[in-house]
Amino acid sequence: MIIAVDGPAASGKGTLASGLARHYRLPYLDTGLLYRAVGRAVEAYEDSEQFEERAIAAAQTLDEGDIDPEFLLSAKIGTLASKVAVIGAVRRALFDYQREFATQDNGAVLDGRDIGTTICPEADVKLFIQADSKSRMERRARQLEARGVAVDRYALYHQIEERDARDMANPNGGFYKADDAHLLDTTLLDIEAALRAAIAIVDGTMARKAEASL
Repeated sequence: MIIAVDGPAASGKGTLASGLARHYRLPYLDTGLLYRAVGRAVEAYEDSEQFEERAIAAAQTLDEGDIDPEFLLSAKIGTLASKVAVIGAVRRALFDYQREFATQDNGAVLDGRDIGTTICPEADVKLFIQADSKSRMERRARQLEARGVAVDRYALYHQIEERDARDMANPNGGFYKADDAHLLDTTLLDIEAALRAAIAIVDGTMARKAEASL
C-alpha cells in the first residue's frame, strides 16, 4: 500500500504521515527534508550566480547522511528549500530517490508537495492536508521554540505565505490537490483527532477498493 500525503508547510502532513506509517507499519519518507538538505547545502550561495549549479550538484550527490531533521527545520532552510525546488534539474535528481522509496515491496508512506500528483500518481490512497496560515504559523513557531529557537511570529507568518505562493507557482512542481485525493483540513483538529480522521480515510478507501475488485 502506498499512501501519499501532500499539503503546505506546517499543515500537519508530516505528523499525520508518520502516524499513518506507524499505524500501518510502513516505511516513511518526509520528502521535504530532501529539498531542505539541498537548500542547507547551498545556503552560502543563496545570492550567488552559482546557486542553481551548486543546488543541482547537491541534489545529485545527496545521501542519507545529509537528511538530519535536527539541522533542517528552521524557517530559513524552509525558504531555501522552496527556492531549490523550482529548479527542474534538482527535482529530476530527487525524483528517482523518492520513487525507489515509494515502490519498495512492502509499500510506503510519503509526504511532500507533489507525491500524489507527480511522484506517486498511482498511490493507493492520497490525502491533501490543509490548515489556515495563522494556525500553521503557530504550529511551526511552537515547534521551533520547543527546540530553543527564538521566533518572530510576524516574519514567520509572511515566510509561510511567501513559500505557499512560490510552491504553487513552481512551473516544475505539482503542488495542487490531485483529483482523487481526500481533503483533510486540520485547522481545528488536534493531532489525535486528525490522525483518527486520516486513518478512517485510508481504511475507507482501501475497503471500497477491495469491494470493487470482487
